[in-house]
Amino acid sequence: MTQKGSVERQARHIALGLTDERAVAMYETMMLARKFDERGQVLQRAGKVNFHISGITQEPSQVAMGFAMDRDKDWFLPYYRDYGLVLSVGMTVKELMLALYGKGEDPNSAGRQMSAHFGCRRLRIATGSSPVTTQVPHAVGFALASKIRGESSVAIVSFGEGSSNQGDFHEGCNFAGVQKLPVIFVCENNGYAISVPLSKQTAGRISDRALGYGFPGIRVDGHDPLEVYRVFREAHERALAGEGPTLVEIMTYRVTPHSTSDNDMAYRTKEEVDANRAKDALPAFRAYLEQLGLWSEDREQALQQRIRKELDEATAYAEQAPYQSAEDAFRYVYAEDDGEVR
Repeated sequence: MTQKGSVERQARHIALGLTDERAVAMYETMMLARKFDERGQVLQRAGKVNFHISGITQEPSQVAMGFAMDRDKDWFLPYYRDYGLVLSVGMTVKELMLALYGKGEDPNSAGRQMSAHFGCRRLRIATGSSPVTTQVPHAVGFALASKIRGESSVAIVSFGEGSSNQGDFHEGCNFAGVQKLPVIFVCENNGYAISVPLSKQTAGRISDRALGYGFPGIRVDGHDPLEVYRVFREAHERALAGEGPTLVEIMTYRVTPHSTSDNDMAYRTKEEVDANRAKDALPAFRAYLEQLGLWSEDREQALQQRIRKELDEATAYAEQAPYQSAEDAFRYVYAEDDGEVR
């Protein structure tokens, strides 16, 4: 590659409207999500928490789409691997750790729901549930409300490729397409619906399904966070301009088992996993920043120390925090009047 071509390639984030500071912040958020995820696995294996579900290597694309959204106005309906997304729109490691431990201060569900089932009123993250894909028609409802009210907001909803075969997905897409609603559908295609490989799930591209509902479908390489950012920024602009939904299929790979309860070696090989782990976009994005002089080994060491301190403090706090009291068992279930359940 010529020197000119190299400079053009290195300046990609500037061409996309991302400042140097924002590009660095993206990397720091990716690394924070990665380290939280790794800590969650360690805590589960140590018997400190009951369950953890991982999104390792999916964080770069999750953070990229989060940075393309308006965290002050948009509505977020993530799926259960989206640590990178929720951290990029304002959730804290302390809040995620409280959810992991199932403690009463957990803003997602006061410790009632499984970990990684996000929901935070402060950040307009709508409560998710364990049955997959139910968040898709919910997102369409948020988008419809936004259109009726004349608000300048977009709903973004994510799900795995297995979810795209559920009726909720098709019904949500159909309604959103007819009504030209400001919603972005995100299929994080990581290759496996628990133990079922993509080849046994569908015979075609998931992104092509958007054509039947009258809006664009785009497939993007999840190992290229800057391209992911570009695609989502354009989808966001389309939605705000009244041009309707977009379906984005992010091509990625799940290098961890489905959850800490899964033995993935029963349905795939270590060689396959290792080959995909080698494509990890996180070190590649770090190298990109280093080439520009925006990152260095000293900054990396400082970041690692800062994240370690944040994780240690969040873990210690969550471990000591109380569970929800029995007196609050009916809160958020029935209507309340002056603090009394009716």
